[in-house]
Amino acid sequence: MSKVVLITGGSSGIGKSIGEFLNEKGFIVYGTSRSPEKYPDSKFPIIALDVKDITTINTAIDIVIEKEGQLDVLINNAGAGITGPIEETPEEEIKNNFETNFFGPINVIKAVLPQMRSQNNGLIINVTSIAGYMGLPYRGVYSASKGALELITEAFRMELKNFNINMTNVAPGDFATNIAAGRYHAPLLEDSPYKESYGNTLDLMNEHVDAGSNPNVMAKAVYKIINTQNPKVHYKVGEFMQKFSIVLKRILPDTLYEKLLMNHYKM
Repeated sequence: MSKVVLITGGSSGIGKSIGEFLNEKGFIVYGTSRSPEKYPDSKFPIIALDVKDITTINTAIDIVIEKEGQLDVLINNAGAGITGPIEETPEEEIKNNFETNFFGPINVIKAVLPQMRSQNNGLIINVTSIAGYMGLPYRGVYSASKGALELITEAFRMELKNFNINMTNVAPGDFATNIAAGRYHAPLLEDSPYKESYGNTLDLMNEHVDAGSNPNVMAKAVYKIINTQNPKVHYKVGEFMQKFSIVLKRILPDTLYEKLLMNHYKM
């Protein structure tokens, strides 16, 4: 029997690539979007879901279970980018980012658990970020929200062991997607003390996304995880140096690693 997969944020970028790849491999795939009507040509069904709205979460999951009678894999992919000096980033935007990148995925997980527990089987894959392993300048809020999801997954997966439900993190590096267009940018203020430094870093971040890897690399990694009997706690997917940056953080003195980051971002 084909596995049923639900992908939040499945209408574009990494989520779309994962959905199309799994669909080709014979999985029954459902993606989600806040505006599913915008994607009539999707190769798999797109249903309405806003990770900040629990009612839409429950409705979407009920639709999948009613149609398929099962839900085998949840891929928590929906997320939002945010950049800016922390001092100049409105509190409302910081909270909004955590609602999308942290509280949202948790609420989706909570909503699928009763079904997975009744099946005595399930897999939850949380798409985080390599940025979640380190505090990056002018991406501090994003790093913090993704890092929080990484950590809570470590605890959550232990709590689910007795129910035969697996949970894992997949942290992508830079991929060529439209994430930059949808993220919140704190404005580059003319009188800001961060103007030059933030401006240089912003240009560099956009270059990294534009030159990022093909999202199909993530799709293949997720497919491999789904077919792994005992998934690891953490997976990293991206260019060698992006993944190696996590290793360097582990082995280098904090101040030296900080200096490397500042040099990289031309600060």
